[in-house]
Amino acid sequence: MWLEVSGLPADEIETAVRAADGAGYSTLWFGEVGNWDPLTLLTVAAREAASPRLGSAVVRSYPRHPLALAAQALTIQAMTGNRLVLGLGPSHAPIVEGQYGIPFTAPARNLREYLSVLIPLLRGEPVSYHGTDWTAVGQLELAGAEPPPVVVAAMGPKLLQLTGELADGVITTWVTPDTVIEQVVPALRRAAEGAGRAVPEIIAQMPVAVTDDPDGTRELLNARLGMTRDLPSYRAAFEREGVSGPGDLVIAGDELVVAKAIRRYAEAGVSEFMAVPVGAAADQARTARLLPELTGDARAVR
Repeated sequence: MWLEVSGLPADEIETAVRAADGAGYSTLWFGEVGNWDPLTLLTVAAREAASPRLGSAVVRSYPRHPLALAAQALTIQAMTGNRLVLGLGPSHAPIVEGQYGIPFTAPARNLREYLSVLIPLLRGEPVSYHGTDWTAVGQLELAGAEPPPVVVAAMGPKLLQLTGELADGVITTWVTPDTVIEQVVPALRRAAEGAGRAVPEIIAQMPVAVTDDPDGTRELLNARLGMTRDLPSYRAAFEREGVSGPGDLVIAGDELVVAKAIRRYAEAGVSEFMAVPVGAAADQARTARLLPELTGDARAVR
């Protein structure tokens, strides 16, 4: 489950993590949304949650040098019993250029170079890389730290291709089961087979609301996340799905409706469903109660 902690103080974040751990979730995910640092939160979460995987969904690659991110990721691995799932992505031009002042040019090329440096570093291999966008020379060896799986937030064909060639998994957002079947799975398979490696896992992230007012939830989500229409990759996803905005894609309804919708992702080839509870507070609590009951560990039915 993706934990929304942006408005919470530190002690309430710890309480939320303990509650999620007690509910039986298999992975706890934290995102980078302009406040709490997700990677630091993962180390804190490990202290409060004994068993789940701990994932970032996702950290932004542009403002983090791959040597620095590799050191941070391996430190988290050593401190958490090797439970990290390192999710990353290039983010969006308005954020990278507007907030960091970094040109958002050729994001697919930039991320390909980034992974070409990051993944060997995570394996403890020496790196001497001089590319168009990144230069990195060094090696990291941290006792007790295993290489974490690297999963990439991928929306379009170029990022899906490099994910299939280099990464351990993909995180999809605003993607329906039909699109997983028709576009995501074939793209990953072609790229992976061409690179002579296993097909990466698919992690589907979607907003979910167990509610008696699905229409109201959709309106609420459109109001809250309307700005996503201004982000080119998200706008392209909405156009591909034939919807006007995020509210049209939220999985909303009673327990039977939500369970059926999540099972469709598993049938489409998704290995893990990353639920983002949305809506009124009571509906979010109702959603959080249902999700572990679907499989016993909150993963989508296989």
